[in-house]
Amino acid sequence: MKFSNLILSILIPLVFTCRPVSQKETSNRLGFIAENAMVVSAHPIASQIGIETMKNGGNAIDAAVAVHFALAVVYPAAGNIGGGGFLIYRTNGDAYYSLDYREKAPALAHRNMYLDDSGAVIPESSRFGHSAAGVPGSVDGMWSVHKKFGTRPWQELLQPSIDLARDGYVLTENEADHLNRIRESLKEYNTILPEFLIRESWKAGDSIHYLDLAKTLERISRYGRSGFYKGETAKLIVEEMKRGNGLISLEDLRNYSSVWRAPITFNYRNYTITSMGPPSSGGVAIGQLFSTIAHFPLKKWGINDIKTIHAIVESEKLAYADRAKYLGDPDFVKIPVHELLDKGYNRARAHSINLKSATVSDRIQAGQFYSEPEETTHFSIVDQFGNAVSSTTTLNGGFGNRVVVGGAGFFLNNEMDDFSAKPGAPNMYGLTGGEANAIEPKKRMLSSMTPTIVEKNGHLFMVVGTPGGSTIITSVFQTILNVIEFDLNMQGAVDFPRFHHQWKPDIIQSEAGRFDSTMVKELEGLGHKLSTRSAIGRVDAILVLDNNKLEGGADPRGDDAAAGF
Repeated sequence: MKFSNLILSILIPLVFTCRPVSQKETSNRLGFIAENAMVVSAHPIASQIGIETMKNGGNAIDAAVAVHFALAVVYPAAGNIGGGGFLIYRTNGDAYYSLDYREKAPALAHRNMYLDDSGAVIPESSRFGHSAAGVPGSVDGMWSVHKKFGTRPWQELLQPSIDLARDGYVLTENEADHLNRIRESLKEYNTILPEFLIRESWKAGDSIHYLDLAKTLERISRYGRSGFYKGETAKLIVEEMKRGNGLISLEDLRNYSSVWRAPITFNYRNYTITSMGPPSSGGVAIGQLFSTIAHFPLKKWGINDIKTIHAIVESEKLAYADRAKYLGDPDFVKIPVHELLDKGYNRARAHSINLKSATVSDRIQAGQFYSEPEETTHFSIVDQFGNAVSSTTTLNGGFGNRVVVGGAGFFLNNEMDDFSAKPGAPNMYGLTGGEANAIEPKKRMLSSMTPTIVEKNGHLFMVVGTPGGSTIITSVFQTILNVIEFDLNMQGAVDFPRFHHQWKPDIIQSEAGRFDSTMVKELEGLGHKLSTRSAIGRVDAILVLDNNKLEGGADPRGDDAAAGF
């Protein structure tokens, strides 16, 4: 039996019975428990492939490679080979490595490429179609991390994904809905119609095959990095660009390289938290959030106290104001990371918070120093050897720019929207950017992705991350607080309804059921504006319990699943 068929035979019952809990449920559920190793990802098939990889002797990096490529098949809204992301790796010897495999602007990109003759942003020009795509980094990233830390043969890690793409798999209800929603945009933006994705109506239980993607994965399996950035696949990408007036060239592909960067590390109470540095804003932002919120007695107040919610919201406003002004690609702009994370600076920011009144966002500016439907995906892995991986990857919007590379079978990203098309103008997530994130050739766009690993007293404690565009930072922040300050289990912390503030627009966004009518009145009395929205994030996390067993927190907002042994 093929590996993919084995996975399907195990998971078909799970695919049809997975039911998200109500967002009004706040019970402290205990998640899936494993003795030795665990994967939590956006799809049960991908999680099981990661576990099978480790059962066959692979480590967390081997599993990460296998899971990443599996998600490119079974979760094409965000799993990808046409996008990019960030990865944090903690070895069992307590060493940390962080890989930036974020996309880059093509060499032909320029500052005003999405502006009309009057200097106004052309609506949706950076979101859909060929010119919205940055140079993909995912394949180079997986190749680089495997070359440095992998132990199993590259071909072995890609084979399950090749089998899935060629032999097909069963759609969940969520996946069928996703495909139905993008049917018209597929027709609008593709130069060669991807007929295999278009039906009058997809439904749960339908099988889907990605035959061209299987061939592309076979080339990557056989030739490694060169199977994507050179040869037939590169030619197909560039031909697609030419048909749709895109910008990516053979030279852009050939010259792309992921970058090993220093991670962001900081302390909170007796915990050490390690996350991604720029061009991800995640590590700096959560560092500021934890440094600011440390000045408030959250545990004493409790998870639903209005003072707790108010302090978190006001801290989020401050962090996002700094994000807009200071953060970008460190290869292009000088980023004051040390100053942003300085304890004295964040103490002063904390003291500026008035617990009796909300600060209007227009009155909040970036500090002065005295010395990202939101479709990303995340997976967390702990292996039987004690190594851990936290990786977040994306096409940006759901199914990226909606363009499937003709003959290659995969979606391209729309990451150019993460630049400031015009400094001061909001992107698709409402995030306002500044000069530091203006478009430049070969520059990496600012990201909110926040893959994170937490230690407690020097020992591995938590692996966590989420999709969600601009809400990624606040979702990771609140999930960690739910465990550390409010004593929730990992699954309970992931389940718990979330809220979000990003400075501008000046509004608290919350999931249904997070605030009851009394809480709403109290928050409005403090001067806050509120709105209810759909699910915020899809956190996938692992907690190391006191007995050294692993608890998985798989987000019920999607088809996410934990697997382990």
